[in-house]
Amino acid sequence: MARRPADGARAWPQSLAGGATGIALLHIERARTGHGDWNTAHTWLTTAMRGEVSAAVNANLYFGAPALAYITHRAASAASRYLRILERLDTATLTVTRNRLAAAHQRIDRAERPPMEEFDLIQGLSGLGAYHLSRHPDHQVTRDVLSYLVRLTEPLPDPAGLPPWWMNVAPTGSPHTDYPGGHGNFGLSHGIGSALSVLSLALLRDLAVPGLVDAVERICAWTDHWRQVDEIAPWWPGYISMQQATDHHIHSALRPRPSWCYGVTGTARAQQLAGLALRDPARLQAAESAILATLRDPHQLDKLPEIGLCHGMAGLLHATWRMATETGNAEISAELPRLADRLITALDQDDHDPELLDGAAGAALALHTFGTDLAPAPHWDTFLALA
Repeated sequence: MARRPADGARAWPQSLAGGATGIALLHIERARTGHGDWNTAHTWLTTAMRGEVSAAVNANLYFGAPALAYITHRAASAASRYLRILERLDTATLTVTRNRLAAAHQRIDRAERPPMEEFDLIQGLSGLGAYHLSRHPDHQVTRDVLSYLVRLTEPLPDPAGLPPWWMNVAPTGSPHTDYPGGHGNFGLSHGIGSALSVLSLALLRDLAVPGLVDAVERICAWTDHWRQVDEIAPWWPGYISMQQATDHHIHSALRPRPSWCYGVTGTARAQQLAGLALRDPARLQAAESAILATLRDPHQLDKLPEIGLCHGMAGLLHATWRMATETGNAEISAELPRLADRLITALDQDDHDPELLDGAAGAALALHTFGTDLAPAPHWDTFLALA
């Protein structure tokens, strides 16, 4: 993966998830921590910026100007040569964010339910907010995004009593006959978990935005209502349908795999951050108990044969490292070496796509962070809403 990237190797170089942008992040992080060289990082960064940079309506943390600003910010924190291009990318990202905010507030004014791409991490304002909170926490646009996320949690007129982040679409983001009433999404990738993480991180950084605490508490009240408890530890659904909301019941067979995107890997970290932000020891304990039980359950671990950050072992390893280092939980820390060995074994068995979100670059980043026990600010894992 340290090779010079070949021309045309990636159809979407500006994609953080699957393009040169994501692979650049790995090499930037290695260079920042003294374990890689800046020439390799620069080569990948240059490849990521080849062609016209997108600042279109679909630009987001994972694609286009915001994605490039994200990785360039991390490079510029250690190499001043990138400051000028970062300023240009920031200008484009600010415009994208303000346009998205205007559309979101218009939707709320109409008392309509949100589309997934309005607020989620990968496409929406939670992702853009995560970037701005990392890049310039005191900027007005950061406050504006946080204020929007607060407003996202404020009740809409709804005779069914559904939360204001309930979506009319299926978990795919499109209408589907299996979800005639839409769905409520808990996940970090496409659900309210991303907003919970970003709002909690803002509280932990002492940002004085009206309504932050109330917003976190409203989200937590909903996740608490749907939290399930088995004989070992709590878990949360990835999403619920209208029928499940009406029945007030989640079958245990619907427990999601322990992935970052929809499973306990992401949900437990979001709950841990909320527990820290609200100074709620019971929430903190529930989150850490949930991840620890998963790490000690071979059946749950076997549900993650993939290597990646989104759907696989790398996401579990890194979120676990974050949770352990955040509070110094020795029991969680003790499980990390075994999980890292499991990931290394999987990497050795087959060839893997080099991409960041589901491939070898993400796995390498998780192993690099575990091995060095370092993740300096600005944190590389902000795009996962883990820090």
